[in-house]
Amino acid sequence: MPRPFSGLTALAFLLFASLSAQSTPNIVILFADDLGINDLGCFGRKDQRTPNLDRLAAEGARFTQAYAAASVCSPSRAAILTGQSPARVKITTFLNGRSDRASHRLLAAKINLQLPAEAKTLAELLKPRGYATAAVGKWHLGGKGHQPTDRGFDEYFPGRANAGAESPQGGKGELGQADYGVKFIERNKDKPFLLYVGFDNPHIPLFAPAKAVAAKADAFHPTYAALIESLDEACGRILAALERNGLAKNTLVAFASDNGGVHISELKESPATYNAPSRAGKGFLYEGGIRTPLIVRYPARLTPGEISEPVLLGDLVPTICSLTGTPAPAVLDFNDLSPVLFEKKSLNRPLFWHQPHYMNQGGRPGGVVRAGSWKLIEHYEDGSLELFDLSRDPSETKDLAAEEPARVATMRGELEAWRRSVGAEGMRANPDFSRAAWEECFVRTDVTRLRALPKSEAMRPLLADWRKAMNDASKLGSNALIHLEARDAKVSGEKLKYEEPPHKDTLGFWVNAADTASWTFDTPAAGNYRVTVLQGCGKDQGGSTVALDCGASSLEFTVEETGHFQRFIPREVGRLTLAAGTNTLKVRPVKKVKNAVMDLRRVMLERVD
Repeated sequence: MPRPFSGLTALAFLLFASLSAQSTPNIVILFADDLGINDLGCFGRKDQRTPNLDRLAAEGARFTQAYAAASVCSPSRAAILTGQSPARVKITTFLNGRSDRASHRLLAAKINLQLPAEAKTLAELLKPRGYATAAVGKWHLGGKGHQPTDRGFDEYFPGRANAGAESPQGGKGELGQADYGVKFIERNKDKPFLLYVGFDNPHIPLFAPAKAVAAKADAFHPTYAALIESLDEACGRILAALERNGLAKNTLVAFASDNGGVHISELKESPATYNAPSRAGKGFLYEGGIRTPLIVRYPARLTPGEISEPVLLGDLVPTICSLTGTPAPAVLDFNDLSPVLFEKKSLNRPLFWHQPHYMNQGGRPGGVVRAGSWKLIEHYEDGSLELFDLSRDPSETKDLAAEEPARVATMRGELEAWRRSVGAEGMRANPDFSRAAWEECFVRTDVTRLRALPKSEAMRPLLADWRKAMNDASKLGSNALIHLEARDAKVSGEKLKYEEPPHKDTLGFWVNAADTASWTFDTPAAGNYRVTVLQGCGKDQGGSTVALDCGASSLEFTVEETGHFQRFIPREVGRLTLAAGTNTLKVRPVKKVKNAVMDLRRVMLERVD
């Protein structure tokens, strides 16, 4: 049978094939390990040359307010591969996490030691679309039976994380990892592909060729600078492979880091980098710990330029799903960035973090919500709250919580609501706490405010005592801690109750002076206990007198106004003598002077002798 218009048919087929190719872009994710926010030339660094990544930034979108989903590696990697929050997948620290020790006021939250099966990876999502998939380098999301090839990737090449200073694979294996990525691209250039390269560079320990280190003698950290330049070369090899094979235009390339740079001494290394003007670094919830350099290039659709929209790396998952026509996961905690990338629109959404752990770099447990330019940090140890306006104070130097009590109350409520929505794991007080060890680690030296000297090596002796204290893994201390939470109180009276809504989460409606709250609990050791209350009180509502009774021991304190009933501050109010075993603590108003006594979220007891 004759087939008329065969030429038009062929033309239509070619047009369809062209459109199809454009609708299924290749995906390349280049993920550095502990790269700081200003470690690249295109982000302002002068003593480290990164021409390949600088060019990538010039050809794509350079995000000036991009964040990792966590301040350390495993949870950040979980988010960028699944589009789910670390709190939801219950991978909230590096695997297997820092051990509990006497210097910790709280015990670490439980974590999963691998990605849950229900959290689909990008590879599992893209495979039904015909994508070839490869994971290269660092995985850190599960061991045997939970490797990349168990989670949708066709290929997995870990490379050598510590190949050695003079290795042709690169000191951290980055060149060998890049070369495998190049070969994967060349083998799959005729089909859509996903290439995920989790470099081990520049994670400590640091290794770089002696000649390259000598050439960077004037840098802040010569070995680190040499490693960054080798990382740039590795990325350049992959980018060159895309161009050589005619794939650059229809390939989305995303470059980022899993968390902030290491700004303190760790292992045998002096500080690897500095993150100024951002505060602190890896392991911390301040900007230096969670800010990341993010570059996205997609020449087929994306106009180069700078993007100031606050984004999270987990946003890449729904974005990639959208661009590839892939159904997004039913459960997503992040947003498609297409409106930001292609329409210059703002998402106007809050960003959240949950870190129920202590970190090897000195970070402590906490949660964060960022809304607009405002950032609230809740410190889980004592419930204290810090508020910063990043538009005026990007270095987080001035806590505005006392000046903005209503904003603090609202944002903390949003953070608590989010935690409940993702099933975030909580923490318990450490019954084997040591105040002396805690102070050595977290009070005597405040490394969140550490300022870099011109040379990294000069900082090592300044941090020696702090590093020694941080390395102490002793588990037993004598300052037992007990936390009594509002939700667990037994209430007696007419009005007082536990207010469950997230923006409340407190013992409230304390308008009747006869109403009381009590807790019955086990005390691990007899002794005198320091008493701290997490208390809130509205403007001009302070002044009531409250007693705390436990057996024959009692104390009284005067309620302080905090500007808002749900702006809570920790206050040490005295000491009680507790017997070993079962005790009951009662909180009762002695004198109510205004409309309500106070709001009370927690009572903290710490054995002092």
